[in-house]
Amino acid sequence: MKRNLLIFGLLLLILSAANVSAQFSIDDLLNVRRVGDPQLSPDGKMVAYTIGDVNVEANRTVTHIYIVPIGGGQSKQITTGDRSNSSPRWSPDGSKLAFTTGGQIWTMNADGSDRRQVTTIATGAANPVWSPDGNLIAFASDVYPECKGDEACNKREEEKAETSKVQAKITTRLLYRHWTEWRDRKRTHVFIVPSKGGSHVDLTPGDFDSPPYAASTGTDYAFSPDTKEIAVLRNPDKVEAVSTNSDVFVVPIPGLGTRETASAVWADYETSVRNGAVLNPVGQIRSVSNITVKNKGYDVAPAYTSDGKYIVYRSQATAGFEADRWRIMRYNRSTGESVELTAGFDLQAEDFSFSGDGKTIYFTALERGKSPVFSVPLEPDFRLRIATHVKPVLKGGYFSSVSNTPDGKNFVFASSSFEAPAELFSWNSEQKGEPVQISNANKPLGPFSPTEEIDWTGALGKSNHGFVIKPSGFDSKKKYPLLVIIHGGPQSAFNDSWGYRWNPQVFANAGYVVFMPNPRGSLGYGQKFVNEISGDWGGKVYTDITNGVAEMIKRPYVDRENIGAAGASYGGYMVNWLLGHNNDKRFRFKAFVSHAGVYNLENMATVTEELWFVNWEFKGMPWQNPVNYQKWSPHRFASNFKTPTLVTQGEIDYRVPVDQSLQLFTTLQLKNVDSKLIVFPDEGHWILKPQNSKLWYNEFTGWFGKHLQNKK
Repeated sequence: MKRNLLIFGLLLLILSAANVSAQFSIDDLLNVRRVGDPQLSPDGKMVAYTIGDVNVEANRTVTHIYIVPIGGGQSKQITTGDRSNSSPRWSPDGSKLAFTTGGQIWTMNADGSDRRQVTTIATGAANPVWSPDGNLIAFASDVYPECKGDEACNKREEEKAETSKVQAKITTRLLYRHWTEWRDRKRTHVFIVPSKGGSHVDLTPGDFDSPPYAASTGTDYAFSPDTKEIAVLRNPDKVEAVSTNSDVFVVPIPGLGTRETASAVWADYETSVRNGAVLNPVGQIRSVSNITVKNKGYDVAPAYTSDGKYIVYRSQATAGFEADRWRIMRYNRSTGESVELTAGFDLQAEDFSFSGDGKTIYFTALERGKSPVFSVPLEPDFRLRIATHVKPVLKGGYFSSVSNTPDGKNFVFASSSFEAPAELFSWNSEQKGEPVQISNANKPLGPFSPTEEIDWTGALGKSNHGFVIKPSGFDSKKKYPLLVIIHGGPQSAFNDSWGYRWNPQVFANAGYVVFMPNPRGSLGYGQKFVNEISGDWGGKVYTDITNGVAEMIKRPYVDRENIGAAGASYGGYMVNWLLGHNNDKRFRFKAFVSHAGVYNLENMATVTEELWFVNWEFKGMPWQNPVNYQKWSPHRFASNFKTPTLVTQGEIDYRVPVDQSLQLFTTLQLKNVDSKLIVFPDEGHWILKPQNSKLWYNEFTGWFGKHLQNKK
């Protein structure tokens, strides 16, 4: 009997140890290999992609390039070393890959041999794009516009900036800083260089950004099929900080053998605009032309059809609204006509690509926390109801970077979920089976408890949706603290995809039931749902979230006495709002974490960089519409602050500047509220460096462990 009890006891200890070891921690997260940027070869047989590996000791992630057959098999690493290699792009004949390393563009054979440096530009080069004839590579570089494309001048200015004892920032324009960098001097320009190396030419000289860094979705430039012109982006408005007007320009390449010629065609354009000309010509382009001049919202991601007949791009119609519905547009180069191909489709069209035969456009769109693949004909029959043109192709997952083989039979894409980091998959559209995983960078993680979806009734009787993540080894007979995570944006969403900055598996496996609501403002539930947060930051969305929490505490395994909430950016704003409105009769929040949270709206309005955002969200600036700022600013409810709060922030965050968190922490301290401040001097809006990330996660779980689990 005693022997059996001893064996039983040992078994329990072994099972307990196994359960502890199965828990997913920040250390496990840092060991996950980061797969991305799949690029299908022109013949449809191979896929180039990247894997990033975190080096905690070096405090950085090193990325390398791999290739794998489309049918799966052994992946081959084709770059090595302690420097990152990224942005692999196939040459038109499939024999070479262009890529970026050490801040320059290189090429290599598809097996990684014969590496050759293409650019030597002093200001660095990124995002290579091959011309269809294979003779040129376009790239982007941040240069000094006063140099007018002169490399020697750019080099001198770069050296002076690095060595000068005076580091003063001087500017005479708005949008002088963005995200984490000052933009008081440099401008992003598009260049071309021979693919075998040689002199580069600035195609967008001038005191403007092309592409605009506030609008760019990545590589926002593309060659025409005959390599005679290139489509680029530029914001033509005078004050970029209040404008989302990114337009598609076409620039002729023939004759641009010198920087003086490039400057001349842009000078002709500027002169014509000053003289009142609307430059949207049709037919053969011989000068710079703005093909989306009539649209005052975002226009991004131009791409030529293989026959050269059209330019397809994504577009938002509403000026100043960065979360307007993204549409897929088609511009006819012969007639100058632009038409929307996704009219009547109430979701936001994301990244797109063409079918092998060029007759169909495939794109992704967020839908209830997923990112399915849809299709739309390039030349639909407009006699039919246009909403019927968009068809679902592949649903049920979170898919990105979708491409199609030349024969049209197979798709390649990246896919992830809350339970698995991104890997590459292929899918045969004729067989209609499940996608086949073709990369295997990571062993299966977990085991994790299955992700659950939840629906509840929010403000004004509107249905809401979100996700629930439980700890591994979840026991429904136990009670767990509830952790509510609120997304930023505010026009964003929690999607069933893997993440590194706010990974819910790390939170859940620290001993919580994690609730991730998608309230008003969330993408994937129709544009009206997105729009209803603007001008109402603490209104309907507050009811959506608190009603969701009230629904969660009905579950017997949720400990209604131990509820915490955390969020970043707008999520931090909502935490700050809850801090002053923690008086729901159904429950109370016991602790908060506010990361980079908006706190003082009136102050925030003129210290953030993208002024169009606050101007749209609050229907004017503070002196134009003071009522909205006073009504929805968390700092005006500081008299109600009582809940323990951890405040975290990056010091070089220009989206929500650090003073917002400093004001919040100072107020909490003066009111004797249990609080803690962590500022990362070398981080921006996101905490990205591995050691900083590890500290942040440990402080996060430690704070809630103290207040929700009574851990010392």
